Amino acid sequence: MIDLRALTKSFGSNHVLRGVDLVVPTGQSTVIIGGSGTGKSVLLKCILGLVEPDGGTITLDGQDVREGDRDAFLARFGMLFQGGALFDSLSVWQNVAFRLLRGSLQRPKDEAREVAIEKLRRVGLSPDVADLYPAELSGGMQKRVGLARAIAAEPEIIFFDEPTTGLDPIMAGVINELIREIVTEMGATAMTITHDMTSVRAIADRVAMLHAGKIRWEGPIAEMDETSDPYVQQFIHGRAEGPIETLR
Repeated sequence: MIDLRALTKSFGSNHVLRGVDLVVPTGQSTVIIGGSGTGKSVLLKCILGLVEPDGGTITLDGQDVREGDRDAFLARFGMLFQGGALFDSLSVWQNVAFRLLRGSLQRPKDEAREVAIEKLRRVGLSPDVADLYPAELSGGMQKRVGLARAIAAEPEIIFFDEPTTGLDPIMAGVINELIREIVTEMGATAMTITHDMTSVRAIADRVAMLHAGKIRWEGPIAEMDETSDPYVQQFIHGRAEGPIETLR
């Protein structure tokens, strides 16, 4: 569904993406792994058009993402942001229904609220949470609200940016399970960036490792542990010794 070819992006002298080639198959969950600062978030932003790449191509269903109706393009995506990114001044249901209250996807307010409450239920939150504000929620509840917002408009493609950051191991497991269930139910194409190997094993169909601005390895999750690539082996086992430089 998403095809990246020779994608490059630099910020001054910092060459973040140095020729990324990656195919994200339709209806599968692809997880991008790699250390902090390797360009995972920049990669997502390039696909969404939030950052303009310096070179290369990005196609969605064979069409260049820079062509055609941008609103229609973005309407195909849902996004779970790393920090939740909820609007403090809006109630929970208004956060979930944000895209349904404006723009090309706009629905009547009552209908948008019903959809929001339905999606909150899907992520394990009761209807009485709908009228609370983000500041009244725990970190885990905020992450669930962010997930409900990501799926509210029934997107074809969902991006997850470090979905378990800041969560305790139990809540992280709950979020991983929800992501896996929802992606499967919706038949959505999912792309996740994370350095949490527990999340990788829970939600990935395919894994790609981004290092030094390029995809070092890519393949089915079942082949990840068996690969001989030293970068992948060092990363997935958290070893201090190996080709990936660490600060001492």
